[in-house]
Amino acid sequence: MVSFVVRGGRAAASRAVDRFRLATIAPSLGGVETLVEQPAVMSYHELGDEELAAVGIEPGLVRLSVGVEETEDVVADALRAVSG
Repeated sequence: MVSFVVRGGRAAASRAVDRFRLATIAPSLGGVETLVEQPAVMSYHELGDEELAAVGIEPGLVRLSVGVEETEDVVADALRAVSG
């Protein structure tokens, strides 16, 4: 699991998540593939920014659960997604 905060908050993180091509957007499928999610709009969608802060979640937080794909492919996918 790799977590990082995208500058620009919730909207910027959503754009980054949408740019992933190798990783599947999902909180957890119980499989072995690489998954990406934005907790502020998926797991904790019902919370506002103040409530997210209270539980330690930044609006721009992205979680990448690395699967069995080639390391170089996962890294390239992540770099492409965050570089816009």
